[in-house]
Amino acid sequence: MVEIIQKGNKTLRKIAKEVPLSDIGKPKIKKILADMNEALDSQYDGVAIAAPQIDVSLRIFVISGKIFDDDFIRGTKTVENKNIKRHQNLVFINPVIKKISSDKKLMAEGCLSVRPLYGKVRRATRITVEAYNENGKKFEMEGTGLLAHIFQHETDHLDGILFIDKAKDIHESYPEEEYK
Repeated sequence: MVEIIQKGNKTLRKIAKEVPLSDIGKPKIKKILADMNEALDSQYDGVAIAAPQIDVSLRIFVISGKIFDDDFIRGTKTVENKNIKRHQNLVFINPVIKKISSDKKLMAEGCLSVRPLYGKVRRATRITVEAYNENGKKFEMEGTGLLAHIFQHETDHLDGILFIDKAKDIHESYPEEEYK
């Protein structure tokens, strides 16, 4: 099992290095992606993970495919179906924010590396990210709502920023309580 490092680990505060494009698809990057997917998929409440969270200082994050499942969006995932995922995880290598809306929204936020803290963070409601996938193909994706929030949270990780640096009303809690 891959360990998700916790606040206090210096890797979380480093600015992650870009992945050389020639390395995408090589065994080292494939292993890092496999480790990130394993770590993310092991956390029933995890929606994304950045490479620094598994102690790898590279500009990579992965978003769980479950955020695109209707029952996740509606908040109707139950204990019985929490591990059923209908969409693949999305890989973002060397992500760059291309557009960001001025409209912002305060949303509850937590982090797999800052357990069990939660808080509210004001972030842009629409954002466009350009990145490379696991095959080295460049793509652009726009996100609104939760997806926009995730893009910003994960990009912050790549810049050594934790959500608690920006959050208001920080408190200890458990996911079931936060997202009711």
